[in-house]
Amino acid sequence: MIMSKPKKAVKPRRKKQKRLYFTQVHEDAIIEYAKTESHARRTELYVNLIGPALNEMVDKIVFTYKFTTLSNITDLREECKIWLTTILDKYDQSKGYKAFSYFSVITKNWFIHKVKVQQKKRFTEVDLDNMSRDSELEFMSTQNQWIEETSKAQFWACLAEEMACWNPEGMKDNEKKVYEAVKILLAHPDDIEIFNKKAIYLYLREITGLNTKQVVNNLNKMRVKYRTFKVKWEDGKI
Repeated sequence: MIMSKPKKAVKPRRKKQKRLYFTQVHEDAIIEYAKTESHARRTELYVNLIGPALNEMVDKIVFTYKFTTLSNITDLREECKIWLTTILDKYDQSKGYKAFSYFSVITKNWFIHKVKVQQKKRFTEVDLDNMSRDSELEFMSTQNQWIEETSKAQFWACLAEEMACWNPEGMKDNEKKVYEAVKILLAHPDDIEIFNKKAIYLYLREITGLNTKQVVNNLNKMRVKYRTFKVKWEDGKI
């Protein structure tokens, strides 16, 4: 009788745990950084926790959203990291959004702005004298587009000023969260031109922590004021 060799027990493979570079520990560190006035404590928090997390966040955003195509991306990446240190103390936990959501959104917007700046720079450096007729027509079309974009930027800036006059103190918690999130979005109008309607809802959900229905319901409360503003804008009264 031939005895079969006993089969070796197969050990189940351990799933690799995803390393989280931004945790509640980093969230709490930023909250403390914004509240404390101790320079020594801020330095300790930044060096040990906040700095490494923000540096990795910037790098991931650059690669995720393909900002690597920017001509001087290495310098811009370092410039963005330095810029973030100058606004760390501006974070306000009472606004209702997480530090990670807040800083990731404004970092992405910062790079989007740099993309726009480089595009406009290339546009202004074109030599009209050396253009063919077709190229000139294309250039003029681009110029008209630039004028339209400038007009839109003015519209968003005026809307932001108008919203500052609304009374957030009289709003309920969720309405106030959406209101503050919209203000952040208006502070970076270039983002509005890139995102579609669905993406804006996703953005508002991310920064407020609310679901889509809650976001929509509270946006509807602001629509009356927005429509009044838009009519005044179109009539040239603003």
